Amino acid sequence: MNTTHVVVGASGGIGRAVCAELARRGLPIRAVSRSGTPIEGVEAAEAVEVVAADATDAAAMRAACRDAAAVYHCVNPPFASWRAAFPAATRALLAAAGAAGARLVFADDTWMYGRVDGPMHEDTTVAPVSGKGVLRAWLAEMVLAAHARGEVETVIGRAPELWGPGVESLLAGGIFAAAARGRTARWPGDPDLPVTAGYAPDVGAALVELALAPASATGRVWHTPVPPPITGRLFVEKVFAAAGHPPRVGRITPAMVAGLRLVSPVVREGAELLYQFEQPFLVDDSAYRAAFTTRATDWDSGVAATLAWYRADLERTRRRLVPA
Repeated sequence: MNTTHVVVGASGGIGRAVCAELARRGLPIRAVSRSGTPIEGVEAAEAVEVVAADATDAAAMRAACRDAAAVYHCVNPPFASWRAAFPAATRALLAAAGAAGARLVFADDTWMYGRVDGPMHEDTTVAPVSGKGVLRAWLAEMVLAAHARGEVETVIGRAPELWGPGVESLLAGGIFAAAARGRTARWPGDPDLPVTAGYAPDVGAALVELALAPASATGRVWHTPVPPPITGRLFVEKVFAAAGHPPRVGRITPAMVAGLRLVSPVVREGAELLYQFEQPFLVDDSAYRAAFTTRATDWDSGVAATLAWYRADLERTRRRLVPA
């Protein structure tokens, strides 16, 4: 019987969170990344194997997943290579999981929904307004179609914008880096609109729970747990209060985006996603809460843990998507 949990994209924020949850449960882990570097936080765990492999290499993925009980698709290529690398990695992992008789758990986001009036549910119409949203919609369709054809058992865990220890995102790096140094935090939109966001350790725990769930839970999308909505302003105030500094709340203006696009490839590629912060961005996780046990971490606890991660190595405050 296969027992190994293979995490592909293990060096990213969600991959690390999945590995941490697997280690907490005492499950055997094979952590796969292009670099093959040890996974922060699980180095001392028993039964952890680290493998260097390219997720777009079908033969390498088949070898990495050879005895898997579950395969976690946590691959998130650099934006510049999404169009080529993401589909290639997804095809390779579907084939590898199918060959091993393993369940594929796909870590997804909410970009395929586009501009939504009201909370997003798992059956919300897919209507992307960005190129990356179109690609995400196609990948999710690919994953579910493979399940429907009986090629491989799949399930999708879908999370909104991520934040938490080890995560670089519009909600994470810049704001926590600014708070740690007492500088102005720039919210990526209207700071007085409500948002929901996915705390990486909660997303990781939910993906593991989906891997271990009965077969009746597969072949569909689940929204991973989120805390109640919060405004950007209140989120920033919580981060600064935890850091011991008075809040300094700014926003990323269109002029700032235009300037940063000239010098930052990340901003250039990610600018099309800022619409999420110019409208209420609400994700409904009630289906997951009704079926599973993982619950969202409250905002204050998540802020404290994330700030502690940044303060453990202040060099981390220098690596951020948007300058403070």
